[in-house]
Amino acid sequence: MSPAIVLEVQTHYKEEELLESPEFQKGVKHLCERGITKVPRKYILPALDRPISPKKDGATSFKLPIIDFAQLQGPDRIHALKSLSKACEEYGFFQLINHGIARQSILDMIEAGRKFFELSFEERSKYMSKDVRAPVRYGTSFNQNKDRVFCWRDFLKLDCHPLSDVLPYWPSSPTELRQAAVNYSKETKFLYLMVVGAILESLGLAETTKDIDENDGDDHIIKEFQDGSQLLVVNCYPSCPEPDLTLGIPPHSDYGFLTLLLQDEVTGLQIQHQGRWVTVEPIPNSFVINVGDHLEIFSNGRYRSVLHRVLVNPLRSRISIASLHSLPFGSMVRPSPKLINDANPRRYKDTDFASFIEYIASHEHRSKNFLDSRRLT
Repeated sequence: MSPAIVLEVQTHYKEEELLESPEFQKGVKHLCERGITKVPRKYILPALDRPISPKKDGATSFKLPIIDFAQLQGPDRIHALKSLSKACEEYGFFQLINHGIARQSILDMIEAGRKFFELSFEERSKYMSKDVRAPVRYGTSFNQNKDRVFCWRDFLKLDCHPLSDVLPYWPSSPTELRQAAVNYSKETKFLYLMVVGAILESLGLAETTKDIDENDGDDHIIKEFQDGSQLLVVNCYPSCPEPDLTLGIPPHSDYGFLTLLLQDEVTGLQIQHQGRWVTVEPIPNSFVINVGDHLEIFSNGRYRSVLHRVLVNPLRSRISIASLHSLPFGSMVRPSPKLINDANPRRYKDTDFASFIEYIASHEHRSKNFLDSRRLT
């Protein structure tokens, strides 16, 4: 056997040995730092679940509906609300421009997130936890305790409410992370509340922002949104030697009310639209906003959460920052009584975060399986 073949066999053996060990629990970044040249079997999807290269599929970049936040605040609000309603009904996603968040706050957050993943594994691993309620959690894959096949993603999750309680638990390194995340979380929370107000108005529930009937099923809804949960998720998708074999995140819907996603310049996000996976092209200084399962329930199915996934890149790592928002952890999410009638009967059971957390702790997350468990037949 030639020396070259021997070296190849030894390299393959070492990588297979690595994958059979608990090393993959330490994250994709850790594996890459060890110098892997092939995707370990733990990350290889069944053939039918693997992404098809956009070039092979003939797919082109996809333009989501664009909502101009400035128009929502101006004299064209009625027209903007109609566009918002159409986007939520037909796409479940839209791009928000002219959102008013300072460019520097966005750049600071992306840079701080990038620096966290550049820390040594020993430093990053201080924040590893299996407790999904932990105020800070560093981890990998989607649900590393249940996933049979891991996805090519590491994450840092920061609980943001109430800030005064959770801030002491956040990473102290890199030094700029805490302040960048505090600023960013406050600005995205304000933006979220403004967008939620517009969504309520587009659903015909504008009166809930004014005089609220104490006996109404939607009572105190605005205050609940103000006191609602917020989770910042910094996602890291390292460059992948065999990107056609794995995914950054598998097809899923988001559980909350709305997600505000900040992308860097590297493409990767795909949504399922009209039966096809389409790639969302990033627009500089914009947010991708998507309907979550809780909004689908609240709107009684008028606005639908949509499956989306993340591709990985063979040459470039990718960072994204998701700000997930919903009602408080103790609140019950149910269809708004004002959106239920004989023509549109109630479609979903009441649900809460406790049910969701219990479900994800005991199930492998697939597509919209949690929301499907809440549907009324």
